[in-house]
Amino acid sequence: MIQSKSKIFQLDNRSRDVFKKIVEEYLAIGTPIGSKTISLMNDIDLSAASIRNIMHDLESLGLIYSPHISSGRIPTEGGLRLFVDAMLEIGNLTDIDQAVIKEQTISRNITVEDALTKASEMLSGLTNCAGVVSVNKDTKSIKHIEFVSLEKGKILVILVDQEGNVENRIVNNSERLTASSLATASNYLNHHMRGFTLQEAIQNIEMDLKYKENEIDKETASLLKQGLAVWSNSNYKKDDRILIVKGASKLIANIEATDDLERIRHLFQDLENKQEIMEVLGLAEKAEGVRIFIGSENKLFSLSGSSIIVAPYQNEKQQVVGVLGVIGPTRMNYGRIIPMVNYTAEMMKKILG
Repeated sequence: MIQSKSKIFQLDNRSRDVFKKIVEEYLAIGTPIGSKTISLMNDIDLSAASIRNIMHDLESLGLIYSPHISSGRIPTEGGLRLFVDAMLEIGNLTDIDQAVIKEQTISRNITVEDALTKASEMLSGLTNCAGVVSVNKDTKSIKHIEFVSLEKGKILVILVDQEGNVENRIVNNSERLTASSLATASNYLNHHMRGFTLQEAIQNIEMDLKYKENEIDKETASLLKQGLAVWSNSNYKKDDRILIVKGASKLIANIEATDDLERIRHLFQDLENKQEIMEVLGLAEKAEGVRIFIGSENKLFSLSGSSIIVAPYQNEKQQVVGVLGVIGPTRMNYGRIIPMVNYTAEMMKKILG
């Protein structure tokens, strides 16, 4: 990206204007742009011959190329990167777009997963790209935990999260535990776990037990450690993530040529590779705002020539819990989609608050 930005300083004002027109027209209509077309634009006071010379220089810099013999020029991936980093004019969201995003994301009486699905569908509908959302399963706060004695040597551990979802685990325990010991263990865990995610709670309790082990009887301490071990390997484990991709069918709406069809075929294959998509989204988790990958900048989308615009979103504790955005062709409306993804990420924080 730094290398692409440095190229902007190699362009004089006339070259910048011509390059910007080529990219903007390509993003708008999707066809190669010729020198005559640019010369007829109102704010370009250059002859077609002068524009051809400038286009030759831009091609030498690797910013534009001709996809067919005797055709106009379109931006390379490097050219798009330069445009996005140094020349893109990002617009404000319209009142209508803001209203749609708020309505779709700030819904009452729905689960986090349902809200994320709606967000993915909404982004797809507004951008005509595939909407993508990831979230750590360990985003739900714990509401209640309880130990129940079953048959000899078996303890049922019941965990309820903030949305009322219940998970049960059975702990094998050879210690003779009284009803009092089970109540003590339940009270201890509820005190330390309520309001925290499982991962946070486990870290808190493990630290607390190091310093208070002498204050807790042996049987209760043993049960607590076994319970933590069981839940550490449960479906709530932090490494488990949910990935939601919606609206992939929209990507085939504007296919006009055989090479477009081949590109879309590769993109659909990419979208099937959930693990690699998660790795791409993981790169955006540490970003402070929107992150953009254009074409072969990411190996997953190198064959399909696709771009991905994503942003991390946080919970009420300012912790990044997932990433959302869109996947689509490199010829997308970056100026409109970037603020849309950023605003949706801000709205997701209200859901997780």
